[in-house]
This record gives sequence, C-alpha cells and structure tokens, in this order.
Amino acid sequence: MIFNNEVKEVIDMHLHIDGCYEDDGADVLNGFDEYIEKGPFRAVCIAALPSGKKGKANRDPSNNIMAAFCKMANPKVYAFGGLTYPDYPQDPDKLGDMELDIQYKELMEIGFDGIKMLEGKPNLYKYVGNRLDSDMFDKFFAEAEKNGTHILMHACDPIQFWTEEYATPEYIAKGWSYVSGDYPTKEELYSQIENVLKKHPKLIITFAHFYFMADELERLGDIFDRYENVGVDITPGGEMYLSFNEDRDKSRAFFSKYSERIMLGTDGCFPKCMRAMEWLADRTYRYITTDDTFKGFDDKYQTGLLLEKTAQENILSKNFLRKVGESPREINKEALKRYIEKYKHLIKDEKAISLIEEYSKKFF
Repeated sequence: MIFNNEVKEVIDMHLHIDGCYEDDGADVLNGFDEYIEKGPFRAVCIAALPSGKKGKANRDPSNNIMAAFCKMANPKVYAFGGLTYPDYPQDPDKLGDMELDIQYKELMEIGFDGIKMLEGKPNLYKYVGNRLDSDMFDKFFAEAEKNGTHILMHACDPIQFWTEEYATPEYIAKGWSYVSGDYPTKEELYSQIENVLKKHPKLIITFAHFYFMADELERLGDIFDRYENVGVDITPGGEMYLSFNEDRDKSRAFFSKYSERIMLGTDGCFPKCMRAMEWLADRTYRYITTDDTFKGFDDKYQTGLLLEKTAQENILSKNFLRKVGESPREINKEALKRYIEKYKHLIKDEKAISLIEEYSKKFF
C-alpha cells in the first residue's frame, strides 16, 4: 500500500504515458494497473501529451491513442486528450482539418474525459509560436466552455527557470532554462491566460503545479474569487511545497478556504518512474491528511496540513468527480478508428506504430 494512514478515496488526476515507448519490456496497456491497486485508488487520470519538440519525446497523436487504449483496458482509468500540431511554429491558416476546435470535437467523440494542454509551458509555447489568447485557440476554448469540458493546463514554470542560476547544461538539456532565446516571461503568460479567462469566464480549467503561485497565495485567491471554475492541482514541483512550508498556518487556511478548487496528482510517467509515482502519491496524500513531519522535497522536512475531513475529501477525489464525472466515459471505437486513420501519418516512432497495430487487433 502506498498510503501510510487511514485510506480515503483517492484519485491521481495527473499521470502520463512516456511518449518514447523505449522499454520493450513495459506493458503500456496495463501499466497503471499495479499502481492503482497499490494505492488503492478509486481511479487515475492519464494526461496525454501529443505535442512536443520534434526529435525529442515522441509527443505526437500516438499518446492520445495509447491513452484511449488504456481506458479501454481498465475501467478505473480516465484520460484527457491533447491537441497536436503538424508544424512548428504552427501557421493557423495551415491547420486545415486539424483546426483546434475540430481536434477537440474529435477527442470528445472518441470518449476522452477532458483536455490536457502543455501549450502554456514556455518551451512548447515557443515551438507552437502562437499566443494563448490568439484566434488560433479561441474557437477551441469557446467550445470547451460551452460544453463544460474540463481542461488541465500546464501554464508557466517555476520563476527560477528564468534565472542564470538555472541556466545549467542539465536544465538546458531538459528544456527548462528560459534566460536565452525568444521565450515569454512568466508574467506575459499570466497576462495571456487572464485574457483567455476574461473572454471565457465559465471555462472549467485546472492549472497544474498550483499555477506556480505557491508563494503568491493572495494573488491565486483573487483569481479563484473572480473565476468560479478555475482550480489548481498539487502535483509537485517540489518548490511549491517548500513555499507552503514557509508559513504552514497561512497555507492551511488557504487550502481550507479553497478546498473545492484543489486536486491531487503526481505527474508520474509510466514506465520510467513508477517508484517515483508511489513516493509522490505518499507524500502528497500525507501532506493533506496528516500533521506528520517527514522528508519531502530537496531532502527537506515538511509537516502535513491535516486538513478537516471535508477539505480532504474534496482534494483527494470529490473535486475531480464533480468536474469530470463519476466514472470514465466509454471509448467510441469507430471514432477512435477514424482518429487513427486520420493522424497516423504524423506518427514516426516504429515502436508506437507497432503497439497501435497490436492494440487495434485486440480491441477492434
């Protein structure tokens, strides 16, 4: 069992499938089953990442397809599909039948439970080359708002990534250094998202990693007060937990007041970091449900908030169920077949192609 105290109903709402499919011994289809049972979790949610830098992780439409197959294999798996781009930077006039609102409708027809966006992360933002508040995204956001579709969005990054201190070879290799090159500032991204929310004030959107505002709780609270459907997850970065620890009483009061806006996730990625997923699930769960002092991030100790029962239940599962649904949506096989046929030309990874063919035979 991952959790070390009285188990309450839990959903890990922020997981990924590694887009490289490099481990031939990994069972992608059933990769999360052991994790689900170890929890034990009521459910987990895969956030597909079908867009990314060319030549790096294979973040193409195959990640959506794999997530759909995982939903078909396990009734405890939700999945959020993602938008994909045929070119970087993307000329909106050349999207054709891949316009973002069309992609959104295709993903919903397949049976995805929401939409995952990485487009607010500075490196992918730069590759895509279009403002988040631009016309290219507007029809998509309008459709999602109209239909009450939950969006999980990575927007911004820790402020340290814009500093010279973090411009190390390691961070540059990961694409996490923004001191050189044509990257937006953190405030520019916040400004664009504010414009999106002004245009679409009913948008149901959860910002991953506490919207990187763990050290600006008043600012985040103001956003919550103005937009009724905006939330955050407590998926690490560890830097946010270090910020929470600086004033535990203040953090506890914020979590209690806004418990209906916060959800639990780990950012775990199968198959490359299953042990890390278990460690993260334990730490995030204990932070919400106990006042234990335990080793957390950067080898520093943290003390749990021991939130009241209602707040715990909201964060651990109820917020997700209210926003996404009591059970995962069923996959429409014919819609998934059409999606594979339409997008398969964008998939270059031979391992991914082979797995899609294998799983198609199994499920179709």
